[in-house]
Amino acid sequence: MHAPTMLTLNRHADGHVVELVLDRPSAMNAINTELAEEITAVTADLAADPTVRAVVVASSHEKAFCVGADLKERNGFTDAQMMDHRLVSKQAYRGVLDLPMPAIAAVDGFALGGGMEIALSCDIIVAGEGATVGLPEVSVGVIPGGGGTQLVTRRVGWSRAASMIFTARKMTAAEGHELGVVDEVVPPGTARDRALALATLIAGHSPVGVRNAKKAMRLGMGTDLASGLEIEDGCWRATAFSGDRKEGVAAFAEKRRPEWPGR
Repeated sequence: MHAPTMLTLNRHADGHVVELVLDRPSAMNAINTELAEEITAVTADLAADPTVRAVVVASSHEKAFCVGADLKERNGFTDAQMMDHRLVSKQAYRGVLDLPMPAIAAVDGFALGGGMEIALSCDIIVAGEGATVGLPEVSVGVIPGGGGTQLVTRRVGWSRAASMIFTARKMTAAEGHELGVVDEVVPPGTARDRALALATLIAGHSPVGVRNAKKAMRLGMGTDLASGLEIEDGCWRATAFSGDRKEGVAAFAEKRRPEWPGR
């Protein structure tokens, strides 16, 4: 018997924007093995789809984006099962992080622990005013293991990341925005709409250009400036001789909207 699906995919903006909706409401989208496996499979499919220009990660639960790991499931694990689950969960977080197109998290309600790490794996985090965000893992004897220690530190710097992680504190969306772990705060219940609007705006631009800009930013982030500029130059070349560049210049000259070939 197959496990029930815990993800819903919705296509918007002529199919170029895909909404990945966490849909395990009975557990406030807590990440169990099945959900992690679904995230891995779905993100792999999205990454390989050249028609997808932006992804929104959202929730079907109005009070929770994702409350993190399913601790009830983990409570019964042997050490061997814990290690097996670790591999599955790592693949899920990396699946979101490695999407070649921009990903936007739409956070309303709780985004805690692994749920916050799913949001951090996206490029932009939009949160409703009523959202609660945090990485409280040290309060239950573990550490953020879905990229949290690395992604928060890269976003906000060492001392701010240390304050967030070591204290395990839970923050409002406004506090998260002040710290730098939330990019935009919107009225309660509207994060999903705002994220879709941003994704639609992004999808209107050159998919080759946007993907290569993300690639240059991601690869260059961990290098020195000279190496980063070389990475940027390679991504520029890959874009400058593309069909998108030719169409973009032609559309500008002809004063019309471009019809991106996406190659």
